[in-house]
Amino acid sequence: MTNYRKYTCESGLEIFGGKDSDNNDELVWEATPKDTLLHTEMPGSPFVNLGINPSKSDIKEATIFTAKYSQIWRDTKKDIIVNKFKRCDMNKTKKMKSGSWNVTKQEKLKVKKADILKLEEKIIQNG
Repeated sequence: MTNYRKYTCESGLEIFGGKDSDNNDELVWEATPKDTLLHTEMPGSPFVNLGINPSKSDIKEATIFTAKYSQIWRDTKKDIIVNKFKRCDMNKTKKMKSGSWNVTKQEKLKVKKADILKLEEKIIQNG
């Protein structure tokens, strides 16, 4: 994988998130049609790829990871909405700016502030 943010879930699943708009585009283009992807409802966060058929616990951990690295979290420190969708439900036109995608079908998942703070503490403890 290219230079993405990397996180290992409790299950051992490695997930990857973009670091900027160009990196996000690379991550989405590399995804297979059945891969599950995440992105915050608000712009300014990584796209995160969980692969095919992630478990519920992996999805929960990855939504927290996605929220933690979002601009909306940085700016508000409040609960965050993360959208979950399949790569096959995404498209991009040539006129769209880097990091922007159309998503036709998605599920909204709420990430609680307390869960993001726990992940931040875990990251600090693990260096």
